[in-house]
Amino acid sequence: MNLAPPPKTAASQLFWLGVFAVSIGLALALPGYGQVSPEDHKKHHPGQDKEKDKAGTPGMAPGGKEPAKGMGGGMDMGKMMEGMGKAPPKELYPTLMSLPDLTPEQREQVRRQAQERMQSGVALLSEGLERLAQATETEDYAAMQEATAQAREALARFESGLAAQRALAEGKPPRQVALQWFKGEMNLQPSQGVEVRGGRFGLSWFHLVVMAMLTAFAAVMIWMYFHKMQRATVLLQSLTSGAPPAAAAAAPARAAPPAADATAAPPAAVTPPTRDGSAPSVPAAGPPGKWLGKLRLSHIFQETPDVKTFRLMDPLGGEIPFSFQPGQYLSVTVWPEGKPVKRSYTIASSPTEHAYVDLTIKREDQGVESRYLHDRVQVGDLLDVAGPSGSFVFTGNECKCLVFIAAGVGITPLMSVTRYLTDRSWPGEIFLLYSCHSPPDFVFKEELEFRQRRHPNLHVIATVSKAEGTDWKGPTGRITKELILQSVPGIASRRVHICGPKEMMEATEKFLAELGVPKEQVKTEAFGPAIGKPEPEPKPTEGTAATLAAAMPQAPAAAPPAAAAVAVNVTFSRSAKTAPLPPEKSVLEASEDIGVNIPFECRVGTCGVCKTKLVSGQVTMAVEDALTPEDKAAGIILACQAKSTANVVVEA
Repeated sequence: MNLAPPPKTAASQLFWLGVFAVSIGLALALPGYGQVSPEDHKKHHPGQDKEKDKAGTPGMAPGGKEPAKGMGGGMDMGKMMEGMGKAPPKELYPTLMSLPDLTPEQREQVRRQAQERMQSGVALLSEGLERLAQATETEDYAAMQEATAQAREALARFESGLAAQRALAEGKPPRQVALQWFKGEMNLQPSQGVEVRGGRFGLSWFHLVVMAMLTAFAAVMIWMYFHKMQRATVLLQSLTSGAPPAAAAAAPARAAPPAADATAAPPAAVTPPTRDGSAPSVPAAGPPGKWLGKLRLSHIFQETPDVKTFRLMDPLGGEIPFSFQPGQYLSVTVWPEGKPVKRSYTIASSPTEHAYVDLTIKREDQGVESRYLHDRVQVGDLLDVAGPSGSFVFTGNECKCLVFIAAGVGITPLMSVTRYLTDRSWPGEIFLLYSCHSPPDFVFKEELEFRQRRHPNLHVIATVSKAEGTDWKGPTGRITKELILQSVPGIASRRVHICGPKEMMEATEKFLAELGVPKEQVKTEAFGPAIGKPEPEPKPTEGTAATLAAAMPQAPAAAPPAAAAVAVNVTFSRSAKTAPLPPEKSVLEASEDIGVNIPFECRVGTCGVCKTKLVSGQVTMAVEDALTPEDKAAGIILACQAKSTANVVVEA
């Protein structure tokens, strides 16, 4: 999957277009200060520079005397009109400014001067247009520029005369007539005779409305841009997680850890793979209280010849989207032959590492998923992951001294706890007893030696079954009662966690009982089923629905040999389906044969995800670790462990 940032969309282009429009609008909305260039101003007032040199300071008479009369003493409007065609007498503007009203003779004089300016403007404009046409034919750009300047000057003359004519026609006072003429001379007259009314900040209401509209447009474009980017991010997250886009947007960055053995609801229908061997999209619905989605494989570390660590990270590069406790596990689903295969693997990394999770997995010759992970997955692949789950945890608050006993790859949950406690500088003592086949099979050897040097309260005691031909100088053989007694002082008062093959755990539990360790201080975690080993004699569990029990045929207590040939079925009451139940097959395996979805994870009776209610009949279970006394009283069974020699009905 390409996780590069999304390309620029139409929303982003509209955003920048809006910014450009706002800039243009602001430029157009501001008053037209400086609309006349210095060159045009000199053409309008050719004698102003000389007069300025003679006068010294603007507004002062020559020689620094008091200002001249007229226009507030600021400038002599008679001189200003010189060089602009037929200028009115110098006394016209001061006279207009000082007179309370115009006499008919004065009004007629102003009208004639205004008419002359309009006529001279028209003549000058005609000449400028003719020059512009000739320059255009010869492509004389300098002449074209001079012609356009002449046309602008002609328009200025015409508009100043027109403004005075209009003021006279409307009967305005002399002072206002003078100001109207002056504005025309200075090019301050609103275009097309539009009278500016109202407004704020020196702007007309038209300008203010235009600016407000452009500002609103820019604000909408900015909001659309960020909204689109947010939706794109949520969509990308939804492609890499099991939650729908709406839920992904509202979900927190790190979900709270789920309950250890919560009963899970049936998952959604399985989606077929996108390509051979690849991980398809994860269903949007998953077991309640657990995260369900995709993680990216970022690194693969070779720990031993047949053990690898697979580091998983968030596809978007952030923190992992869930939190976990040391000792919990994740369920990973792969698609080796186009069909889903799900197995559970303990998290080996510490919960203090928020950027990744490590799964340390041994390649089993008969393990479909472990072989697929070791042989086919590559860095960058996305894997379907669910979890975390499991109650085989230790956070440091339970006791002040801890004993870990592990064999083979069963060290993974205990390594997570060891990393967590040493990362947090836990003050209690940690004793780790570990057994493996040979020195090359010692998982995490270098890291444990490093942590032991850094943390004096960590004590590692390792033994190997086969040391011939190596430089191994430590204990040999399996973990024995004598080794435990020699390695851990005061073992009877310690809390003990055991993880490894089933027969190893059973032998270790026996040793601990002989050493006086109370049973409630011993915690076990089965590392995979005891393949090929005989199971202990299970205890029967009876159903609780008497009416259905009476309806189903029951096997006699002491069945004759011929009864073994009688077909045994399991009925799933909610799905209204029935499947054969041979003696060697569990209820979970029978449900998979006919497509009844019973959620599961560990398949060894320790996670509790496959808890199912037994409606009628009897079953036997080799492992019942995940069942509480309340579960047993309510007729709850573990589908992955439940087997029967008679017909049964379960609620699934």
